[in-house]
Amino acid sequence: MGKDNLWYLDGLNPPQREAVLHKGEPLLILAGAGSGKTRVITVKIAHLILHEGVNPRSILAVTFTNKAAQEMKERAIQICPQAEGVLIKTFHSFCAWFLRRNATLAGLDPHFSIYDEEDSLALLQSLYPDRERRMLSSFAFAIGRAKDYGLSPSDPLDRISLHPDFGEIYQRYSERLRQIGSLDFGDLILRSLEILRQFPEVKRRTQDRFRILLVDEYQDSNVAQHQLLKELYSPEAYICVVGDDDQSIYRFRGAEVGNLLTFADEFPGTRIIRLEQNYRSTEKILQAASEVVRNNRGRLGKTLWTNRKGGKEPLIFSCMDQDEEARICADLIQKHPNLETAILYRINAQSRVFETLFLREGIPYRLVGTVRFYEREEVKDALAFLRFLQNPKDEVSFRRIVNKPSRGIGLATVDAILSHQEAVTEGLLRAMEVEASLRKGKTLENLNGFLTLCHRFWEELETLELSRFVELVIRESGLEEYHRTQDQIAGSQKLRNLEELVNAAAGYPRGRDGLAQFLEDIELDAAAVTDEEHRTERPMVTLITMHNTKGLEFDRVIVTGMEEGLFPRGGDESEEDLEEERRLFYVAITRAKEELYFTFCRTRRLHGRIQEVEPSRFLRELPDSVWEQSKPFVNRVASTSFGKNGFEPGTLVYHEEYGQGMVIRQWEKDGILVVLVRFENGRVAQFIPRYEKRLEKVTRDG
Repeated sequence: MGKDNLWYLDGLNPPQREAVLHKGEPLLILAGAGSGKTRVITVKIAHLILHEGVNPRSILAVTFTNKAAQEMKERAIQICPQAEGVLIKTFHSFCAWFLRRNATLAGLDPHFSIYDEEDSLALLQSLYPDRERRMLSSFAFAIGRAKDYGLSPSDPLDRISLHPDFGEIYQRYSERLRQIGSLDFGDLILRSLEILRQFPEVKRRTQDRFRILLVDEYQDSNVAQHQLLKELYSPEAYICVVGDDDQSIYRFRGAEVGNLLTFADEFPGTRIIRLEQNYRSTEKILQAASEVVRNNRGRLGKTLWTNRKGGKEPLIFSCMDQDEEARICADLIQKHPNLETAILYRINAQSRVFETLFLREGIPYRLVGTVRFYEREEVKDALAFLRFLQNPKDEVSFRRIVNKPSRGIGLATVDAILSHQEAVTEGLLRAMEVEASLRKGKTLENLNGFLTLCHRFWEELETLELSRFVELVIRESGLEEYHRTQDQIAGSQKLRNLEELVNAAAGYPRGRDGLAQFLEDIELDAAAVTDEEHRTERPMVTLITMHNTKGLEFDRVIVTGMEEGLFPRGGDESEEDLEEERRLFYVAITRAKEELYFTFCRTRRLHGRIQEVEPSRFLRELPDSVWEQSKPFVNRVASTSFGKNGFEPGTLVYHEEYGQGMVIRQWEKDGILVVLVRFENGRVAQFIPRYEKRLEKVTRDG
């Protein structure tokens, strides 16, 4: 056919065009960030139908979210209306489609139910009513992970869980699911694999139907999904997978980057085409991304380039602490308010400081992928306990915390407590004492335990610094351990959010008045949110974790919290973990179109205390030109190693009356050094070190 019949190829660069026109042997498209891979896939679908005469019904295209599948279908139909007949689905929705058509072979009703995580946990609770919910949650998580790896109860499960009961629990859970004719998400893949392996005629029929297999975001596939693809493939089929080994950041969800790295070995004769031209970012930004990711060993290798030569050099800012970090970000935003800006961070807890400052400064913002800090479950749990201690008549807070975590004080007992109307007017603890006088045995023990806990908290409230008090309540109430378990199960960051709540309390005085002011400020901050998202005079700043930025782009990106122990997390991380963290940094960098900034703190408030921290090792992997350009901003805050006078900004000090603090400013008056210090209790005071002998420098080793 002539060129006019291939009009849809117009605008494609040579590697994109080669990928669209490729046919025959298996194809692996290594698509770098911002390289136009979605366009390649949709044009390829259209080309197969319009030019190669492929029946749309014989094409199966798989991606990882329903939104991406819908977008792919819409874009393909715009080029070729016949693409309406192409099956474009997620792995899970394809398997649901497949199982409903082969339900009888699987021993299922075609109208089977699909269980989500809560349903799975409820089923385990029905099987093991005497086991704690927290333990069952960990088993539910482990079962899901086993299925991600394609493992049945009869397979070796040591890599999943070392608990001696896990195999038996997984077996009983699976048997019960089959008895009631339901499937969980992992089952959708595993039961489809079972049918394809046990019934050759079904496998052959399915392979005959789908002669074209296209898979997007293949670096995010898990082991079971990779096995499924191999079962669907036949030598007569054409297979093409698209992915970026440098953007594999979901291993905690079961994703296996090895599926992409070993694809050419699994499918002999594979042709590899690299899409390296980036249409999003400037040359300077891409140089930074390439310098960082080349430090990873587990990659096939590619180098992004662009026609957008030059651009602004990325900059690194050194900050005294997270409060100054937020202020620097606000200044950058207010300098050019019309740029679409994203502030990226490693964990959700980091958003609190930005939320608080932006509300006060009137900077419109939106949170992506999470709820606002003070609306998060774990934060609301802790605040409910604090509100109840502040006001023992607060029935709403009482109901939330009296049995969370479980203290053996059930709803019937709570209702009985609230029935003592006269006592309730004196406070719910008084009502609880009345109810306790009517009880005996375990219930009496449980009520007395809660009463003792609350009375202890009241005693400590007047003596402890408020941040220490909040930390005590979170720990001794059981909320710390409860949410630590939730983190282990779901890979969430609830414990870090609770630690950030402790940090938020650090600037307040001790006692009931300090607690009242703290809670009042939180309420006022929350109230200020109400109309914030309706502002339209300028773009809203996006607050978002690095993981949630996948697939997004912004004019200006500020990557915050670039410190060891935060990003990368440090500790006992393996080399594999570190490489995934570096890939996450690469993803963060490649979100920026025009401007890119990095911030790190010299000190960060952790667990309510000011601690010295080190810049992230990833910053050292940036090009020398970035560091050269950043010198004025990195050296703004003097190093914590003592200089000429020993009290440069950022220096940690200790005062026997005020406690630990940090120098935030210094100047000379009549030739004498004067320093301004911010203490952990929130107080800011001025000293002349020559005369104030109670002010001591704190060295790194204490």
